[in-house]
Amino acid sequence: MGTVHPRNSIRRGLVAFGVAVWFAGWGQAHGKTVMDSHMTQPTMTLWQAIDALAQQIPFSRTKIENVFAIPLAEADDEGNDVFQFFKSTPFELSDGVIIEDVDLRVKRKGTHPGFMVLHVGGSCVGLDVVRGRYNHLGITDVPHGRSLDDATTYSATLQWGKLSFGFKERNPGCLAFVSFEPKQDE
Repeated sequence: MGTVHPRNSIRRGLVAFGVAVWFAGWGQAHGKTVMDSHMTQPTMTLWQAIDALAQQIPFSRTKIENVFAIPLAEADDEGNDVFQFFKSTPFELSDGVIIEDVDLRVKRKGTHPGFMVLHVGGSCVGLDVVRGRYNHLGITDVPHGRSLDDATTYSATLQWGKLSFGFKERNPGCLAFVSFEPKQDE
């Protein structure tokens, strides 16, 4: 065989060290992905998002930011002294549904579970798909003929409150928004 040169030993050692560091880094990153998978929007469907959000009641800015791994900006343009308004920028879920805006309202003082609307676009979600997930829907609002933004709203009463699905006149075959109206403590 021949003699082993010290330079070759150092190279082999560095290569082995580099591979070990790469595996250690990959393992940590992979572990984080698994641990935080509910927080990254590319791996979350609309239905998973709805389920995850219902678990966050009472709502807060931090809880919603953590579910979607996105920042919410305070929107003070309405000058409301009772509620704080928070908005998001658009982002896409793994099923092609685009959350065009998260509209979160949290009471400034006192106890209130909050209120939230997800304005949706992207892949069309029809009423039949919604009924496949929530079969006990009742009509809770109908268009009044004033605008193409008027909506037919279907709601389900759940243990935590009312979950509603709106279909605007502008595109009545596709879901336009999902609203969360948690029960208030009495």
